[in-house]
Amino acid sequence: MGSLDSGKFQEKMGNWEEAFDRFEQVVASGSETMQVKAIMKLAHFTDSFPEDVLARTIPILAKIFEENNGSLPVQQAAAYCLKQIASRGDGPGSMLTIEIGQSGVACAVLRLLPQAGNGFRRALVKCLNTLVTFGKVNRVILASNGGVEIVIDMLNSCHDGTRRYLLEILSALTLLREVRRALAALGGLRFLVEAAQIGSMVSRERACQAIGLLGVSRRARHTFVELGVIPVLVELFRIGDSSSKLVAGNSLGVISAHVDYIRPVAEAGAIPLYAELLQAIDPIGKEIAKDVFCILAVTESNAVSIAEHLVRILREGDDEAKTAAADVLWDLSGYKHSTSVFGSSGAIPVLVNLLSYENDEVKEKVSGAIAQLSYNEQDRVALTDAGVVPIMLELLHDESDELRDNAAEALINFSEDPLQEEQISGAIGVASFQIMQNRLIRLRISDEHVARSMRRMSIDSLTWDPDLLLNRPNSSAYCF
Repeated sequence: MGSLDSGKFQEKMGNWEEAFDRFEQVVASGSETMQVKAIMKLAHFTDSFPEDVLARTIPILAKIFEENNGSLPVQQAAAYCLKQIASRGDGPGSMLTIEIGQSGVACAVLRLLPQAGNGFRRALVKCLNTLVTFGKVNRVILASNGGVEIVIDMLNSCHDGTRRYLLEILSALTLLREVRRALAALGGLRFLVEAAQIGSMVSRERACQAIGLLGVSRRARHTFVELGVIPVLVELFRIGDSSSKLVAGNSLGVISAHVDYIRPVAEAGAIPLYAELLQAIDPIGKEIAKDVFCILAVTESNAVSIAEHLVRILREGDDEAKTAAADVLWDLSGYKHSTSVFGSSGAIPVLVNLLSYENDEVKEKVSGAIAQLSYNEQDRVALTDAGVVPIMLELLHDESDELRDNAAEALINFSEDPLQEEQISGAIGVASFQIMQNRLIRLRISDEHVARSMRRMSIDSLTWDPDLLLNRPNSSAYCF
């Protein structure tokens, strides 16, 4: 049986060799019709041919583009065939993609593109799109030979079916840092926003990622917002797959990191999407949602909406989602409008109930938020009404250091409130309470000393350099 299989294998390989020889002969000396037929037949059977045989066809096909007066039908067929070879199911970086990149095809296609007619241009663009999608080497070749400029020039004038593929080529090229750096100067940012709207999901994700990387710059962020990027990112965030949601959520967070764009991002419907991301399995998504919530919550109306979603997650979510939600509420508890936010969202009773939850990580995050809230008189009243004091007294004896510290911090704030101090008399002799009390006293002394030093430094600096008064940063244009 083994010898029979070996014989069949040899026969098969012989057939491939024979097919390759016929293909080479026809392309070299056959009529135009025969050449097109042979090339198209190869294109249709690329999945069947062995990779090493296909690799040997690449120089033959590449040579077709080198002839200045070559047959357009043959060149068009060659472009289609190379596209099929490059997109064969061996994945990005395959030997075939590298072979095509080193054959000169990408440069030849760039040379032919500006003068190509509609049908030929479409074949060339689709071939180029596949080359840059599956091969970094091809992206580098295009970027090094004026490919970005050519693509942008074509996008300025092309409005037919090839536009989508040009946008996908542009999004692939932005995987290169040098292309991203040059894009604004070339007037390509508007096409990047368009690329995030149409095309394959992979291409839209690439464009979205580039927007996030470029949006770190204040100038680029402003340009993107002027170009209407916020609803584009929100839409991709809404309909994308799990990977696209992460990229869109992150890029939208970058755009939102400016006081002028916080409200538009929220008004575009981003908050519920980040709430979904906070409940997703991916830990990176949770971190993105947490960070962006802390940015958006700078605006009080946003903070109220965010808190309502977080309270729902605390009630309905799994342990990981509860932990993430409690962590965000801990951050929000330090905001100046936290009292109204926590009051209107009904968060305090939910937080107090979770102090008895079985998951220690959830309890630690919740107790931290409560400790932070206890610094405010109105929040202390709400916490007392929710029954927090007896629970915190019990937590002073918990095995978790963080729970004991958070409970002690909250109870110390209660002890300094004349209206609340009687309730915590039982905590005075507890070691964790006393340790935390001494620690807070030292911190307050240190903070006062630093504050006095900073005031003295400010006065000295202004005395020595009056021009500093004229060079203060514009507080209305800060970035978070």
